[in-house]
Amino acid sequence: MNEIKTLLWHLDTESAEGRKLPWVRDFASKLGARAEVLYAVTPLPMQFPFAMSAESSAAGQFAACEAEMRQAAQAAFRRACTTAGCTELAWQESLDEPVRAFTRAAWAADLLVLNQRDPKAETPAGVPADFVASVLLGTGKPGLVLPYIETAPCIAQTVLVAWKAARESARALDAALPLLLRAGQVHVVGWNEHEAADTDPLAPALQFLQRHGVVATAHPQQGRPPRELGEALLSLAADLQADLLVMGCYGHGRAREWALGGVTRTVLQTMTLPVLMVH
Repeated sequence: MNEIKTLLWHLDTESAEGRKLPWVRDFASKLGARAEVLYAVTPLPMQFPFAMSAESSAAGQFAACEAEMRQAAQAAFRRACTTAGCTELAWQESLDEPVRAFTRAAWAADLLVLNQRDPKAETPAGVPADFVASVLLGTGKPGLVLPYIETAPCIAQTVLVAWKAARESARALDAALPLLLRAGQVHVVGWNEHEAADTDPLAPALQFLQRHGVVATAHPQQGRPPRELGEALLSLAADLQADLLVMGCYGHGRAREWALGGVTRTVLQTMTLPVLMVH
């Protein structure tokens, strides 16, 4: 288990306005960690390559528009920093493709802070629709995904851990340990899919937590998981008034051809609380 020393928060055209900045600031302070930001969106020439090649004058127009958009994003973020008292938070940006740029920076961080897409946003975020999944699956780093809706100002007071006998779930539990050690309540839920009926599906997770001094409440479930497992997890989190869900991020593939598991996809689309995921 490693301490969380550095948070790397991805900024796009939506999140650069800094609405979640006080939350990230307080979270980093709680952990005693350094918060960094990286603004990475798809450059206009990559969005419209045919326009660039068809007319030479378009290059200058795209460059001017690109510079204006980036300046506006930086100005909005700087205003949010001033309001939140985070003037020490440095602005970093990349002109590269956003998944590639953020993945490269992510390998030097302990925890990634990512943003759920707002389906009702009036303007696009400037990143691929599968940005969060691509980063989580491509980096192997733990990612804290923030819902686009407003959430409680504190985090990890009441935590729900979704346990499965799989590598991804074990990695998520290990990555979340610094938060679980600070939590007021920890709940662990899992289904007995393949074991004998008298086998406790949560035993490995509970033993791991106990050895690290974390007292957890077990919610063992017998039989196969429900068809809509993602919705069941979010419903249980709401019932427990959890402010953080910890789970593995399941998927497979190469390059940008990632295929997410159904539970991961459902949670990323409908989450209403922060979710810590690891592939």
